[in-house]
Amino acid sequence: MIESRFKTLQEPIPYAEREADPLEEHTRSTSVLLDGKFIQVCRDEVTLPDGRESFRVYLTHPGAAAMIAFYEDGTILLERQWRHPVRQSFWEIPAGKLDPNESELDCAKRELAEECGVSAKCWTRLGVIRNAIGYSSEHIAIYLAEELEEGEQHLDPGEFLEVYRVPLESAVAMARDGRITDVKTITAIFWLNELLKVRKL
Repeated sequence: MIESRFKTLQEPIPYAEREADPLEEHTRSTSVLLDGKFIQVCRDEVTLPDGRESFRVYLTHPGAAAMIAFYEDGTILLERQWRHPVRQSFWEIPAGKLDPNESELDCAKRELAEECGVSAKCWTRLGVIRNAIGYSSEHIAIYLAEELEEGEQHLDPGEFLEVYRVPLESAVAMARDGRITDVKTITAIFWLNELLKVRKL
């Protein structure tokens, strides 16, 4: 076995955040390059850990919530939706950005009702992902929605999507073979799959 120069961490492995973090970049100033409807493009002038000066360009985002709606027969809801930045449609779980002063759970409930016409009696927070940490402040809280009831969709003007039920095992296969590439959807599918294994114990 090759001896490594990297230290092996042992459990409990800490969170990455540190007080007085030696890796911290100190922001000297911030300017808004583009003020969009719900995102901004910003440029920060920063001081690096070694004292040199540099800059960072990034997107600010209010955050979002997503939910994996799980039926008693083992199917989940997937949407087929066009995403203009990459000029193609994707399989995704329902999701949407937070409104001002809206909680993540309230956002998840609202988006499931609006996009799919579905409500849920049981909600479980699965976790949070930060899907583009190199250039965006966006985070997505992911929930499991169960004990579902179907009603009418209330799509926003200009919103177009198709909704389908897919067996969870098929969704796992789609995430593995590349039919699903959306990160929040892949994460939710595998988190749910692992949760169901624990429930069976």
